[in-house]
Amino acid sequence: MFRRSFCLLAFSAFAFAQTVPDGVTLEKNVVYNQGSRLMMDVARPTAAGPFPVILAIHGGGFRGGERASWLPEILKLAQHGYVAATVDYRFAPRTQFPAPLQDVKAAVRFLRANAAKYAIDPQRIGAVGDSAGGHLALMLAFTPGVAEFESGGNRDQSSAITCAVSYYGPVDMVRLKSPVADQVLPLFLGGSVENAPSAYRLASPFNWITPLAPPVLAIHGTKDPQVPHEQSQWLVEQVKRVGGTAELLTIEGGGHGFDGRDAENAERRMTAFFDRHLGVTPASTILLVADHGGKSQVAALEYPSGRELWTVPNHAGHDVQPLPGGHVLYTIGNDHKVVEMDAAHQPVWIYEEGLEHPISAQRLANGNTLIGDAQSGKVIEVTPARKIAWTYASPDLANMRMRNSRRTEAGTTLIAVEAAGKIIEVNPAGEIVWTFEADGGGKRRPYRAVRLASGNTLIALNDPGEVVEVDGAGKIVRSIGGEKPDIRMVWVSGFDVMPSGNLLISDYQGRRVIEVDKNGKVVNEVRMPGRATASIALVP
Repeated sequence: MFRRSFCLLAFSAFAFAQTVPDGVTLEKNVVYNQGSRLMMDVARPTAAGPFPVILAIHGGGFRGGERASWLPEILKLAQHGYVAATVDYRFAPRTQFPAPLQDVKAAVRFLRANAAKYAIDPQRIGAVGDSAGGHLALMLAFTPGVAEFESGGNRDQSSAITCAVSYYGPVDMVRLKSPVADQVLPLFLGGSVENAPSAYRLASPFNWITPLAPPVLAIHGTKDPQVPHEQSQWLVEQVKRVGGTAELLTIEGGGHGFDGRDAENAERRMTAFFDRHLGVTPASTILLVADHGGKSQVAALEYPSGRELWTVPNHAGHDVQPLPGGHVLYTIGNDHKVVEMDAAHQPVWIYEEGLEHPISAQRLANGNTLIGDAQSGKVIEVTPARKIAWTYASPDLANMRMRNSRRTEAGTTLIAVEAAGKIIEVNPAGEIVWTFEADGGGKRRPYRAVRLASGNTLIALNDPGEVVEVDGAGKIVRSIGGEKPDIRMVWVSGFDVMPSGNLLISDYQGRRVIEVDKNGKVVNEVRMPGRATASIALVP
């Protein structure tokens, strides 16, 4: 493996004569930004895709370097099952921040726009860089949608990425102290930190970290004389502090670049990180989650690894349901609408007429959609043409007193009246034909109820968190959680039944999803520290 040691000072270019491996196609000098004539080299498997893509960004102190420095690595990544591209960007002092960030964002948008040409899965894009390139990879990760950083072509595409790896990239420009930094940063940021403080703050990845930050891996040596190891420590600590996912690989005694076993160790860790968060094969089991807080997204996760496959904003919505053909139905309560999106994450059906706060949505077998509006206190069934076919309304449901509602195979509707501590079953005539209240009355607030094929009903309860199965007489025949010490949950929201009969449960306040077998034993757990998951659903 070649030595990765591209310092913040000058970059010494050298020839990278590479043999393209069997099973890999290499396309060089691809112009991705016509205005600046910036180029990338793209390596990809010759097999049919789509594949996840990794953008590699070279170092060189923001004023030099060559994309060819990453050519050996992108060929390896292509052999491993990724499309991988190494990219040019503009240099200081002729151009200053944010020019290089605008360039690498344009590169991401170019790859998305040409996903079909290069067999790319546009929902799985990672970035990696060394030194200055590591800084740009982190800025890519932390600044999706920031208008002042977007420039160039394909503006209809997103520059967001799924995850990032930084090899000893600077994180906090204000606190970056080294002789090299003192020489280089004024060229890049327009002066010293005393004379250009706003540029130093804007160019610091540390200042852009939010709970929406994608997973990051920092690789850093303890003896780095140019970018101190503590910079990566600050990065990882801050991402974790806001509830995100961050890892740090510390190379003991490593400088500003590695070789030998240190370089091999770093490469293995980088590849494993991308495998985990991007993946080289499609997920066999996919779990959809409606994140009501934290990141406020509908997210698709590989189960049971927890690897994030894609996300879309839901503005703290409560419900999600997979539909045939990769479509997804979800609620956006704060925007007063229910959305169906297609496999490309484009809206194909929206219902918002008269909605005040839709909290649940279910596509029915007849093609209609059942919508529970917690603010107005109504459960309505609407046709694809957006005509109301059925309504149940009650003051008992209004002012955010209700939660999930689900239609049964018998045509009745189960409604969780959370504030009253009960589940009601309503027939098509609008009559309450069954009621369940757990011991503890109104304190035991239910979130969701689903009728099983056996005729029993699964119900999520809270304070303490518990899932109970009850028969037609309201007798509890199975309990998971509750006061028992083996599984303790505070607030249970969503759940789903797996084909095996095991049960997936969203422990809302525990920030996790657990899988429980028929005997009540936990067999898997996915922790989601940055999410507050209201509903979950397995993709069939």
